[in-house]
Amino acid sequence: MTGSARQVMVLNTGSSSIKYQLFELAPAAADAKVLVAGVLEGIGEESSKLTHRPTDGPPVTFEQPVADQSAGFELIQKAFEDSGGMPGELAAIGHRVVHGGERFSAPALIDDDVVAAIEQLVPLAPLHNPSNLTGIRLARRLYPDVPQVAVFDTAFHSTMPATAYRYALPAELAQRLGIRRYGFHGTSHGYVSRQAATFLGRPRAELKLITLHLGNGASVAAVDGGRSIDTSMGMTPLEGLVMGSRSGDLDPAVVLYLQREGGLSVDEVDSLLNRGSGLKGLAGSNDVRRLSERARAGEAEAEQALEIFAYRIRKYIGAYAVALGGLDGLVFTAGVGENSSLIREMVCSGLGILGIQLDSELNEKWKKQALDRPRLISTDQSRVPVVVVPTDEELEIARQALDLIEG
Repeated sequence: MTGSARQVMVLNTGSSSIKYQLFELAPAAADAKVLVAGVLEGIGEESSKLTHRPTDGPPVTFEQPVADQSAGFELIQKAFEDSGGMPGELAAIGHRVVHGGERFSAPALIDDDVVAAIEQLVPLAPLHNPSNLTGIRLARRLYPDVPQVAVFDTAFHSTMPATAYRYALPAELAQRLGIRRYGFHGTSHGYVSRQAATFLGRPRAELKLITLHLGNGASVAAVDGGRSIDTSMGMTPLEGLVMGSRSGDLDPAVVLYLQREGGLSVDEVDSLLNRGSGLKGLAGSNDVRRLSERARAGEAEAEQALEIFAYRIRKYIGAYAVALGGLDGLVFTAGVGENSSLIREMVCSGLGILGIQLDSELNEKWKKQALDRPRLISTDQSRVPVVVVPTDEELEIARQALDLIEG
């Protein structure tokens, strides 16, 4: 690192967890170092665990009850002190915020007005924005002199045209209640589309890419010239692909039927569709690794669940290739996309009509080698390159935060 390197902390505060990384960033885009990475899990439960990993020292682990996020921040401070890795002069703190609504199409320097605006968006993301706000408030209290920046999951998709983001509902009602498609995982889709362009050796402005963020939550994005023109998630992260425990696309009348004929309350339907459906509902588990083992052992229930998962992805790829008017690259990322050779094979096996040919050897090689850089997994004859790109949402948040405060 050069003498001009700056330290940036990234915080992702959830309802039961706090994830954080401390970066040292230099002006050169490729010059970044993770100084510390950590995660506190089980907040509010009988037993919580903090794992704090300095790059240049042994990990520090605490296992004890942590009542709330405030106590969690205190424990994280203690971990920094015990590890000798206390941040130097922080240039910025970047916060992941899930929902930015229509107001936030770019990172925002946090002040009282921004906090109030994020709070107004809580009805659109009741499971996420409140926890994100808690982290912002605590960090502002602990570091009152450090500029703090909100980076929104929805911002990358703010370039979608009305034809993609509008639902066919009465205009006045939709506008008054903010009912439209926003999209999520935008930080990841933006990051990997840029990394893929660099890897392919072409300007992102010239490329038509489909990016697949496949994890417990999963989404597809159509990226035209670096701009999102459509994405599978909608007003909430429930729309789109079959996910770990989310249903994805569903006839809306099913919700009414579950209430009227099944006797489920609004909260019960919400819980069912977000936490009890998807792969978990189809085959009893939201763990793709476990389902893959069961499928390889010939278990029909697991096989069908993964087939449904892959089929829905292929449908979106076909639709987005049409929406883009062509396709220059298919990008796999996130936990499942980066690590499951089986899912990549199942998805690509039905895409010959688009000229996509997977190289089985390269696909398996990626699985067996813990590589942290983009890798090609398609054949030389494939008309569309297929690339696996490790995502790094925390680094993207850090860079966006630093870019904002430094102009």
